[in-house]
Amino acid sequence: MPLPKLPSKPATLLLAKDYPKASGANPIPFPAEEVAAPAPKKAATKAVAKTVKAKAVTPAAEPAVAKKTGKSKAAILTAPAAPVAEAPAPAVAPARAKATPAARGKATPLKAEAPHPAKHKPVEVVLKSSTSRHADQIGITKLFVLDTNVLMHDPSSLFRFEEHDVYLPMMTLEELDNHKKGMSEVARNARQVSRTLDALVANTDDGAIEQGIPLSKLGNKDAKGRLYFQTRLQVADLPEGLPQGKADNQILAVVRSLEAEQPGRAVVLVSKDINMRIKARALGLPAEDYFNDHVLEDTDLLYSGIVQLPDDFWNKHGKDMESWQENKHGQSATFYRVTGPFVPSLLVNQFVFLEPKSGETPFYGQVKQINGKTAVLQTLRDYSHNKNSVWGVTARNREQNFALNLLMNPECDFVTLLGQAGTGKTLLALAAGLAQVLETKLYNEIIVTRVTVPVGEDIGFLPGTEEEKMSPWMGAFDDNLEVLNKSDGEGGEWGRAATQDLIRSRIKIKSLNFMRGRTFVNKFLIIDEAQNLTPKQVKTLVTRAGPGTKILCLGNIAQIDTPYLTEGSSGLTYVVDRFKGWSHSGHVTLARGERSRLADHASDVL
Repeated sequence: MPLPKLPSKPATLLLAKDYPKASGANPIPFPAEEVAAPAPKKAATKAVAKTVKAKAVTPAAEPAVAKKTGKSKAAILTAPAAPVAEAPAPAVAPARAKATPAARGKATPLKAEAPHPAKHKPVEVVLKSSTSRHADQIGITKLFVLDTNVLMHDPSSLFRFEEHDVYLPMMTLEELDNHKKGMSEVARNARQVSRTLDALVANTDDGAIEQGIPLSKLGNKDAKGRLYFQTRLQVADLPEGLPQGKADNQILAVVRSLEAEQPGRAVVLVSKDINMRIKARALGLPAEDYFNDHVLEDTDLLYSGIVQLPDDFWNKHGKDMESWQENKHGQSATFYRVTGPFVPSLLVNQFVFLEPKSGETPFYGQVKQINGKTAVLQTLRDYSHNKNSVWGVTARNREQNFALNLLMNPECDFVTLLGQAGTGKTLLALAAGLAQVLETKLYNEIIVTRVTVPVGEDIGFLPGTEEEKMSPWMGAFDDNLEVLNKSDGEGGEWGRAATQDLIRSRIKIKSLNFMRGRTFVNKFLIIDEAQNLTPKQVKTLVTRAGPGTKILCLGNIAQIDTPYLTEGSSGLTYVVDRFKGWSHSGHVTLARGERSRLADHASDVL
């Protein structure tokens, strides 16, 4: 039997009827000077607003993912999509004469209200300096003066400014030299930047350095600007009281001197240091953050893996619908080939659902193929039913059912699960891993790893072997294993102990530090707390996969403990955005917490 109907107002979730009505007014007041200015081809400021028809798209429809913007592109004002009034349910479904698609499918639908994202962040406004906006309007190239922290944050940042020129003060090179020693990520990045600069300067005359070195010299065709070094002492008057020997102040002096030497040129300081940018603005110098490493400007636009179909979906797409049944991996599934205007907005392996207001049977499916305006939808297996339980675990809501369909699909090699604390990410991953390692023997063993970033102060070195050192970081897996062992009521205490020993023998805990060069064959690899990984670390881990290996990335991008990582630049955000639409990967954002009423309330009010 399906689970009972969920509460009408679950913690931190809003129903469609509770959303405010769409307003015709622009939610973001623009400055008067920007409203009056004409809109050229390269506008300095764009407003991204979603205008959604009530018939075509429901409130839970997935917004389009914003394109990754570089430094030369206009900064984006991101406004949340306007909520939509509910469209009335159609009186008669098109396929009602024969049978509704959900009725013909094998899956028993979950009775659940349509949840919405738990929290909406305030509108994020990313504005360029007035100097940069003016340069974009009149179409001239800019001269970006780079602070040291930009190069140490992203070693390839030299080639990310497209047609604009880059200027490196001598103090930036001095600071790079001071940070090149050690085995940290910052030291490695400093050494990589030094090697890149050496390759650019090689076989270059002294006069050519004065005129600027083409950044496309090493094959980076997107970098059409030139690289300039500080080749002479540049003196500029700074306010009295600022220490002249401090590196930041010397870089600020270089920016002011360049402005005086090149009055018609847009000179902009780029720095990751907030205080440096504030100090520059206080001195009247244009300064900007380096945001080219962000996958998305607004993480509310991150791909969720789930989309709600409009109420009139079958009216518009069921005219020439084809249906058939196939038996895959021992399970029978129903397929539908539909054609219509909503199909181009879908992605392969994206989950779709339709819960009619008229009380008809809901439809839950997954997009398997897309060809133009034609898509193939597959019904899902109902993991909320006890007969389909995975190691004693059943899905408690719609998103968990979608996640288990991905985790138990042997054709899906890469799965990412996002969600707040208590949504069941680790429990579902462990249950699916144990079922496929010990029952179906699809994989040899489970490998668990995570980033060892402490939440508070570091407690020092840990004794023992690699696995013993990692065990304190794996408390979450121990808690979930205890829950999974308790679900086995047969065999008594001795039987549970034997089962626990067997499970422990098939689970290996590994450290990220020793992953380089390894290849995992027929392994079920779980990467926990993946939001603390950088994009480079994620690439290192995912490329370890050999034949027959399945990789899971679990995390919550709202709980990032790694310094200098944000929701937009996290490695987990990076892989979710890059893997969407691939036929052998899948993603689900779990929306409803199932840990306890206390945990749900705490995540809502704290």
